[in-house]
Amino acid sequence: MVSPPGNYTKLIEAKGFRWVPVEMSRRSTNPVTEIAVIFRLAKILRQEKPDLIHNFTIKSVVYGSIAAKIARVNSIVNAVAGLGFVFSNSGLQARVLKPVVKSLLKFALGGANSRLILQNPDDRTLFCNENLVESASICVIKGSGVNIQRFQPELRRDDGHPLTVLMASRLLWDKGVMEYVEAAKEIKASRSDIRFVLAGSPDDGNPGSVTELDLQRWRDDGVIEPVGHIADMVSMLGQTDIVVLPTRYGEGVPRVLIEAAAAGIPLVGTNVPGCREVIIPDENGLLVEPGDVTGLAKAILRLLDNQAMRTRMSEKGRDLVLREFDEDVVFRKTLQVYRELIAL
Repeated sequence: MVSPPGNYTKLIEAKGFRWVPVEMSRRSTNPVTEIAVIFRLAKILRQEKPDLIHNFTIKSVVYGSIAAKIARVNSIVNAVAGLGFVFSNSGLQARVLKPVVKSLLKFALGGANSRLILQNPDDRTLFCNENLVESASICVIKGSGVNIQRFQPELRRDDGHPLTVLMASRLLWDKGVMEYVEAAKEIKASRSDIRFVLAGSPDDGNPGSVTELDLQRWRDDGVIEPVGHIADMVSMLGQTDIVVLPTRYGEGVPRVLIEAAAAGIPLVGTNVPGCREVIIPDENGLLVEPGDVTGLAKAILRLLDNQAMRTRMSEKGRDLVLREFDEDVVFRKTLQVYRELIAL
């Protein structure tokens, strides 16, 4: 495992992996600094001599693939779960970076010994339409999978607590955090019996992140409850009646939606790539248009006010996960990609 130092490296090592640090800044755009990162990665790969390298996230896909070509690694697998800030944001920085990132992706993803794993058909279409990669090099594997033994439906105890709505994600504006807050305000103007929880932490490495000041303001308003990063999602979901993800941009396949569906929780999401893979309208959840605060509030209330609908959606959501998102299925498909590449 090669990555910058972070909170998870000790956990990775505890699982039996050997971790090799590489200094790398997510926000840096200095070409000299970034080229140095690529050569540091290439040096590591020359020393390790891997049969195959598997890169995650767009920046690591670009840098890892170029480094692998320099180090003559035989097989390269790239995984992109959603297209991230550069492709989803319309700001000046994103507009300046987009043509550069597209050129780098096209170079990085090329080659007969390379495969790209995407999580939904919309991303496949986008990558092909942008001429970033040959269609034959793309494999669509829905999501990262979920442990269906760990996330299971549990009867909610009648403990006197209010009905609870949860949004859990990286706290980015493009994830729809503001829409969630505004929908909560709209509902709580007439309903005091509903609890709105916001789980997650600001992402200092992303220019589109919510700040601690925003969280403090919402906390003081009393409309939502920011609870920070939640390590034990099983317990959190056990206290939740509806999971909401009002994201404005295409996701890969949002993990929180898969976990919630596995736990038998109805979903509310937006009609964008990724969410559409998990939410089947009127079966296991509801879809609303991105940015539609009133539509989001109405969808949440529709589920909260209909226990029979929530029960039916709970069963349908669990069934969908068992068919398509069990992590054993995802692991098996990923290993098949490895085997096909190594056999070339």
